[in-house]
Amino acid sequence: MRQLGFERFSVCGHDRGGRVAYRMALDHADCVHRLAVLDIIPVADAWRHADDRFALAYWPWSLLAQTQPLPERLLAASPEAFVDAALGGWGSPADIFPAEVRKAYVEQLSHPDHAHAICEEYRAAAQIDRHHDEADRAAGRVINCPVLALWSSAGPLASWYASLGGPLAIWRRWAPRVEGSAVPGGHFFPEERPGATAKTLREFFS
Repeated sequence: MRQLGFERFSVCGHDRGGRVAYRMALDHADCVHRLAVLDIIPVADAWRHADDRFALAYWPWSLLAQTQPLPERLLAASPEAFVDAALGGWGSPADIFPAEVRKAYVEQLSHPDHAHAICEEYRAAAQIDRHHDEADRAAGRVINCPVLALWSSAGPLASWYASLGGPLAIWRRWAPRVEGSAVPGGHFFPEERPGATAKTLREFFS
């Protein structure tokens, strides 16, 4: 961003992008003006409260974090099955993704180096990302910029964490200025409702 001429900026991320974004806000607080996170809670909280529902519904977290080469071989052997499971099984209609998008995903997963990189991301979430979060919580570090948290009304976040106060309550342990709500759609609600999502983000960022 500095190379592009931006010393301070707002950032939004969905899923893994959201985890990159909140880590950026923690590690580079002087740069991030506002933060939006879509359909996630922090990595450490996700693991701390993992149960049988998490293991079954969020199966990539445990399956793809296994020691190589097992998950890499599974991904490369049947990329279509993984893409179909994700695009059609996480609460969003599969037909919101054009055929060329699905094809692009399958092609990327078919490449051994790409499959390995994806598995490394899940291994990081189970290890170093989790440890970074836990160290920050122990040190009392928080996200000081305003935060917008949005999550799928058809997804599991609200129901799984209801006893904890829901996603907003979890995020408020990390950031004193958090707003947000559940929004219509499944996990891929930005693709389902791009106009509404963009409008919400514009209003928050401006």
